[in-house]
Amino acid sequence: MNKIFFTSDHHFGHKNIIKFCNRPFESIDEMNEELISRWNAKVGPNDEVYHLGDFALCTTNEFTDIIGRLNGIIYLIGGNHDGTAMSNRKVFKWIKDYFELKVKDDECANGVQRIILFHYAMRVWRGDSRGTWHLYGHSHSTLPDKEHKLAFDIGVDCHDFYPLSYDEVKAIMKKKKWVPPFQDRDAI
Repeated sequence: MNKIFFTSDHHFGHKNIIKFCNRPFESIDEMNEELISRWNAKVGPNDEVYHLGDFALCTTNEFTDIIGRLNGIIYLIGGNHDGTAMSNRKVFKWIKDYFELKVKDDECANGVQRIILFHYAMRVWRGDSRGTWHLYGHSHSTLPDKEHKLAFDIGVDCHDFYPLSYDEVKAIMKKKKWVPPFQDRDAI
């Protein structure tokens, strides 16, 4: 069975991201190779990957080489550094600014987990009071996690440079201390 993965902010080919985010790589080539390796270590050829923006800052030739080596069917939520990706739209299943994903999950109400996918973090989102999750990128682990919100930064800088599977995201969300609104938080 094919799996679903989420990730963000690879910044393939972006030399300054190594310095800006204190990434443990000596060069762009080392970073690109390690990011490709970690992606492919988890993602299979037919798995779906929702990338939440800032895929690459590189030439079209470099972009084509990198994306051609990555496993999976890739959906892109556009970020603020996706000019090369926007110029090569056909390599993605689709590119959108925002997406509301529904994942079949028998453990969820109505058998569906709703997930809001956006490059930027939101304080509130559609369905947040009903258990809808929100995954975002952009912040490179600089935003403090809110344990009472069903949201977190899915970017590679937060997750040892690996994409996370739906089950891994679900495990993180289960540890959150989210309480539906209008329920007495002090009673918990």
